[in-house]
Amino acid sequence: MSHAESLFTALAERLGPQLQTGEDFTLWYSAEESEFIRLNHAQVRQAGRVRQAVARLKLIRDGRHAELAITLTGDLDTDQQRLADGLVQLRVAVSELPADPYLQLERTAWQRRTLDEARLPDSTDVLAQMTTLASGLDLVGIYAAGPLYRGFANSFGAFGWHVAHSFNFDWSLFHANGQAVKADYAGAEWSPDEFARRVKDARQQLDHLGKPLRTLEPGEYRAYLAPAALDEVLGMLAWGGFSARALANKESPLQRLQEGSAQLSPLLDLDERVAGAMAPAFGPEGTPRSDVALLREGRLTGQLVYPRSASEYGLTVNCADANEAPQSLAVAPGTLPLEQALDALGTGLYIGNLWYLNWSDVPAARITGMTRFATFWVEDGRIQAPVSTMRFDDSLYSFLGEHLEALTQERQLRLSNATYGERQTWSTLLPGALTSKLKLTL
Repeated sequence: MSHAESLFTALAERLGPQLQTGEDFTLWYSAEESEFIRLNHAQVRQAGRVRQAVARLKLIRDGRHAELAITLTGDLDTDQQRLADGLVQLRVAVSELPADPYLQLERTAWQRRTLDEARLPDSTDVLAQMTTLASGLDLVGIYAAGPLYRGFANSFGAFGWHVAHSFNFDWSLFHANGQAVKADYAGAEWSPDEFARRVKDARQQLDHLGKPLRTLEPGEYRAYLAPAALDEVLGMLAWGGFSARALANKESPLQRLQEGSAQLSPLLDLDERVAGAMAPAFGPEGTPRSDVALLREGRLTGQLVYPRSASEYGLTVNCADANEAPQSLAVAPGTLPLEQALDALGTGLYIGNLWYLNWSDVPAARITGMTRFATFWVEDGRIQAPVSTMRFDDSLYSFLGEHLEALTQERQLRLSNATYGERQTWSTLLPGALTSKLKLTL
């Protein structure tokens, strides 16, 4: 048992005897041991390590509850005292709050413990390979790696512990003309061959950025969305798309899909998956997560239900995120070999990334955003020129609906590169997508 798990277990065990009659508690633990390396011109400019742990202690009594975030030191006696002081503060707060009519406590004494066996690469080896592959390139990026810890315990006997090791290398290659290619590589097990392939692909795209820019007129174009671009689209869809609360309040962009008045492509199967995911199988409220079939052949077959929504709408809990957003989204692969994607595109747009996405019409599931970075004009399956930054504005029911032609056989695992406050455990597993019509507006 690691020091982090021993500390969390001991803190949870010592909380119980401190409770007064009628009180219950939940304890959420979030910690990381991360290494960060920043690079510029393919050289290390800054390197450091972060070790931090935060506990979120909630006190419940008579339907009232309050929560407090407490920074932990790693010393059991010190941290126990901090939690004891936190209990005193929470008792004062709870006594002044009204009862929560939608409070739903997880009273099952479940036990879940997940320890991945991944062995992260030595950063020295990563940097050595990067230096060799990026020789002569203006590479700017950040490498983050290390274990992430999540824990939960409550006074009803539930206990969960989760450890996930991951790395995330997010970088850009800059051309002398100021244009750039964005690339990344993330996962739990480092493959030198896979990293070399991604650097090679980015280098080839960088060569194309030296060609004169092609400016397109607004209109509808065939387009291939690389996994990174499709990930941006699905990230928007996660904003309430599968939320039980949003669907019940008719605020979901998939409202028309639920009602049967609109259709996504039968090629689309989407799942929220728990087993083997970077995210823990439980959440801060003690809710165990479940596998959920969200889409089957383009039809809405599931929704994400948080305890409050379950209480309000009479549903079964399956989601541990208060925003009812996917944490481990998986898109089923298609039949198009990745190496044949450009040939299948023929003439049209290769879109490597999308940026600044937002809903332009939520009920119509219409999204707007910018192409930016490595977007290329393709003719007869060959890249001809980089394309000036364009804005698109189109409905999911179009470019991922009737006009979706194919998904690639190969899928890419994409991990969140968010580091605000702490590294995150969100992930997506998804292919590239070929659509016969994507609308560019300016």
